[in-house]
Amino acid sequence: MHSWLVARPKAHLDVTRVDQAHLASPIERRQKTVDVADLLARQLKETYRIRCNNVQPIPYIRDKSFSVDQVFTEVGIQYKSGGNDSWRTLSGYRDILTEAKGDSRIQIIEGEPGYGKSTLALQLAYDWCNNVLNSTLGQTDFLVVLNLREIGGTKSIAEAIVNLLLPEDSPITETDVELLLQNEDLKTIILFDSFDEYPDQHSEGNFVAKILEGKILRHTHVVLITRPSCEPTICTPNTGKIKLTGFDESAREKYVRKVVTKGDEQATQRLLQAFKSNPILRDICQAPLFTVIYAHAAHEEQVFEEIGSVTEFFKYILKCFHSHALKKKSKREQGELKRYAVDHANLDRIAYESLAGEYQQLIWKREDLVQELGDGLYRACAVTGILIEERVLNHNFELEDGPYSIQVRFYHKLLCEWFASHHLVKLVKDHPSHDHTVNMDLYDLQCLFRFACGLDPNAASEVIRLVKRKKDGDRFALLCTLEQRGHVADIGLDEVRDLVSRTVWFKFMDSRLLQRTTIQLLELASGNEIPIAQVWIDHCSPVADQSGSSLALRRSQLSLPILSTLQKLVIGDDDRRMGNTEVVGILNYTAQCAAVKELWFLFQTLPDRVQGAESTLSTLRSRNVSVGGDMKTESSSVDCDRYLDLNSGVWEERYYEDSEETDGDEDSQDTDGDEDSDDD
Repeated sequence: MHSWLVARPKAHLDVTRVDQAHLASPIERRQKTVDVADLLARQLKETYRIRCNNVQPIPYIRDKSFSVDQVFTEVGIQYKSGGNDSWRTLSGYRDILTEAKGDSRIQIIEGEPGYGKSTLALQLAYDWCNNVLNSTLGQTDFLVVLNLREIGGTKSIAEAIVNLLLPEDSPITETDVELLLQNEDLKTIILFDSFDEYPDQHSEGNFVAKILEGKILRHTHVVLITRPSCEPTICTPNTGKIKLTGFDESAREKYVRKVVTKGDEQATQRLLQAFKSNPILRDICQAPLFTVIYAHAAHEEQVFEEIGSVTEFFKYILKCFHSHALKKKSKREQGELKRYAVDHANLDRIAYESLAGEYQQLIWKREDLVQELGDGLYRACAVTGILIEERVLNHNFELEDGPYSIQVRFYHKLLCEWFASHHLVKLVKDHPSHDHTVNMDLYDLQCLFRFACGLDPNAASEVIRLVKRKKDGDRFALLCTLEQRGHVADIGLDEVRDLVSRTVWFKFMDSRLLQRTTIQLLELASGNEIPIAQVWIDHCSPVADQSGSSLALRRSQLSLPILSTLQKLVIGDDDRRMGNTEVVGILNYTAQCAAVKELWFLFQTLPDRVQGAESTLSTLRSRNVSVGGDMKTESSSVDCDRYLDLNSGVWEERYYEDSEETDGDEDSQDTDGDEDSDDD
C-alpha cells in the first residue's frame, strides 16, 4: 500500500559534471567540483528555507504559518558520548554536534512521542541555511536532513537527496551527489529523522544501515533521530547518545509567551494557572507537543477543562479539533463532521492494523485509504487535521499515472494510537481470551494501552492483563490502572499489594507522570501498612537534606516521602561522586523508614568514612540494617562489594567464604529482568 519516490527526469541544461575526466588540468577539475558543491549547498539551503518558514504547530489551524525559529523552544537534553556510561546535561541544542559528539561518528537522538524530535531537526536546518550566529554548523559544507518516513524504496542516499531536497530543474545528478559526499575534504553531516517510521529499516542491506555500519561514507558524521524503543541494533559501543527530556515549567512558560499569547499578560496568566493548578496536566505536558496543542486550543477556545488522565486530555484535544473544524461550515457539512466525530470504526480498524502487525505501516496511498474509510469519514479526518496529505514521487510509476501521488498519514503517531485503542477495546471485549497485542511493544505504544483502559473500564482489566505479560509490564500497568480509575487512591489494596511486592523502579527516563504516580502508590501502600519489598532508584541522583525527611529525585524535582513499610532501598548512579553531606542525608532518610533492613549504593564513589552521623548509625545498628553495595571510595578507584561498619562509619571490603554470596547480594539483583536497562 506504500507509494514511494522515483528518480525524476533531469533538466537538459549544459552543466559541467563533477566527474568529467577530460578536463585539461587538476585545477580545472577542482574548480568544477567547487562549482557543483556550491550549487548543491545553495539548493539544499533553498529547500530548507521553504520548509523552515512553513511550520504549522496545530494541524487544524492552517491559515497560520510560522518560521521554525519563531516556535522552537529548548527542551531538556541529556547526553553521553561514546564509551561513557554516565549521563550529563547539555546546556543547549547547538552543543549536540560538538560537546555531545565527543569522538563519536554516529549520534542517536532519542525522544518519546511528542518530545520535539522533528522540530529539533528543522531548527538545525534553519541554523545552517541562515548562517545563524554562534551556530556549530558554520563550518559544515553540506547538511543533509532526510525524513526516513518519506524514502521507503529509495536505493541510495544520493537518490533521496536528488528526489526530496533538490528542485525539479536542478542539473545536479545522483553521480554528482555521490562524488561530493565521498569527498573527505568537504564536511558533511547527515541527519536521519524518524528512523522509527522508516519503512525499510527491516530490509537487509538498506543504504541507511550501510552508512551506520560504516560500509559507505565512513568519514561522515551521522545523526539519527528515533523513539527510544526503536534504536537501531547495528550501532557500535562508541555511538553517542542524546535524550530529549521534554519541557520543564520554564520552557513551557517561554513557549506560551513566545508563540501563543504574544504579550497578552492576562491570557498568559490564565494558561499558566491552568498548568499550575493541575499536576496531572502539568506532567502530561512534559511532552512539548501536548503543551503546544493544549496551549493553542485552550487559548483559542477559552475553555480550560479539568484533566485527570491522558485519555481525558486526548478527548479534550479531539473536541477542540472538531470544534474548530465546525466553524465556517454549512449546516450539511457540520452534520457530517459531527457524525464522524463519533462514528469512526473504520478508522479505528485501519489504525489498529497499522500498529498490530510485525512491521508498522504508517503511510497510505490516498486512493487506498479513501476506499477503506469511505469518502465522508476521510473528508472529515482531513478537514479536522487528523489526517495529513503529502505529495510524493512514485517509484516505477506507469506513464498514465504520472510521477506524483498523494500519500496520507496521521498528523502524529499518537493520534494513530488513539484511534487504534478504540478498536483494541472492541477486540478484547469480543474475544477476551486472545492476545490482540502480541506484536505491540509496550515502550513504543504505551499510550495505546493507556487510552484503551481510559476509554472503557469494562475492557481495562483485560488490557491490563495483557500489559502485565510484557516486559516492564508491572510499571506500565500502574499507569493503565490510573487511566481506568482516575486516581491512585481508587486502586484496590489487593492491586497495591501485588504491585509493591516486587521491585518498584524510578528510572532516569521516566516521565514525571509515571514517577508521581509511583510515589502516590508507595504512599498508599505505606499508609495502609502494606510491605514494600524494594525501591530501586536508577540514575535519578536522589538527594536528601540533613534531616532526611524526604528523598528528592533531581530530574523530575519530585520527592519520595518517608515510607514506613519500605524494606529495601537501592540507589544506582554510574560514576556519581557523593559527598559526606549527601551520604548522611540518605542515611537519615533510611533511618526514618522504620521497616528498612537493607540500603544499597551501586556504582558510585563515596567518602572513605561517614562523619557526623553517630546518632543515625546507632539507630541503623540497633535495627540490624545492612548498608553496603558495589562501589568505589575516595581512596580506592576499584568497584568492589563493600559494607558500612556502623560502629566506625568506615566502608570496608566484603569477603565471602567459599565464594558464597549473601542473601542481600542476591536480592540486589532482583531487577525483574531490567538490570541492563539503563536507557529506559
